[in-house]
Amino acid sequence: MGRLVRKPQPAGRDAQIAKLEEALQSGSPGILSANAEAGDGYLERMVKYVPAEIIAFSMVINAILDQAMKSGGANAAMAGIPVPVVAAGALVVGCLLTPLFCWYVRREGDAWTVNAAVSTVAFPFWAYLMGAVAFADHHDGNLAAILVMSFTVVSGLVAPRPDNPKAEEQAQPELAPRETPRLVNALAG
Repeated sequence: MGRLVRKPQPAGRDAQIAKLEEALQSGSPGILSANAEAGDGYLERMVKYVPAEIIAFSMVINAILDQAMKSGGANAAMAGIPVPVVAAGALVVGCLLTPLFCWYVRREGDAWTVNAAVSTVAFPFWAYLMGAVAFADHHDGNLAAILVMSFTVVSGLVAPRPDNPKAEEQAQPELAPRETPRLVNALAG
């Protein structure tokens, strides 16, 4: 299981032809799948859209900011900058780091752009739940739990679209003349 949501992968044309030839030669009825990958299901997507690493980073920063607010009072400042302004900046940095992190950990077959978009939208919800100092004046733990649970359940419905091999073939001009598919040779005799 990778860190990011996996796109459904259609079987390649050669694999489909080979499976069909195999079925014709063996005489077995029915439809055979040609090694298509289904991608991640609802529960896997729901879990993988949570930007856990960025939330952990944010929790450390917010613990420092919270301590500064407690020790400095309402006029707390860090290097002359009011702590609430630093907290808002930390929230923005977390939102910017989320898609960057998704890009950094991506692998072949990951739907990293969809993952980045959903995780970036999820980050403020999770920051609100974790008591981010940027939301200190408006924090309500019950509302935060409801918002995070609702968003997480709905986020699992966001599924990446599978790759379209036909569109990729049309986008790339062919360099060599096309070979006649083996299935045609098998049926022609």
